[in-house]
Amino acid sequence: MLQNPVHLRLAKLESWQHLTFMACLCERMFPNYWAFCQQTEFADASLYRRILDLVWESLTVKDAKINFDSQLEKLEAAIPDGEAFDVYGVYPAIDACVALSEALHAMLSGETLEHAIEVSKTSITTVAMLEMTQAGREMSDDELRENPAVIDEWDLQWEIFRLLADCEERDLELIKGLRLDLREAGISNIGIIFQQ
Repeated sequence: MLQNPVHLRLAKLESWQHLTFMACLCERMFPNYWAFCQQTEFADASLYRRILDLVWESLTVKDAKINFDSQLEKLEAAIPDGEAFDVYGVYPAIDACVALSEALHAMLSGETLEHAIEVSKTSITTVAMLEMTQAGREMSDDELRENPAVIDEWDLQWEIFRLLADCEERDLELIKGLRLDLREAGISNIGIIFQQ
């Protein structure tokens, strides 16, 4: 799927920056999971919200004691089966869960770079798949690179990357600000609006 120079640049960041980057993209994907749960009554979307909030907490609260193994188990039980639903929303919901599980694996393993790249790819894939589904056909990487929705997603990822790259050390105000901005925007990478 689509590669982007942001993937190479992520290597220059520290693990807290990778984790913040992942949390930001998961925050943007949360409305996709929420909308699917609303539509199908498959699960309670607040589970995803709570797990993501714990990821944010681990970034902002010194010595936060969180059992990410347990959170990963809970999340895995709440991932929908693509075969079991005939609504398109199951796919962005699965992608949102995959992204959050990557963040949890990064928390557990300490290997943050490869997981950050996977979350970036997952988010862009969600956007690209919707664009191709709406167009009713496969698109080449070159076509996708010129697609406005794909461009918007890359722009947002670059914006988050730049804000993080500008930090010399862990900046709690920046982390909290990113979280607040993305939550208040309440719009997903594919344009789904979260309503409280």
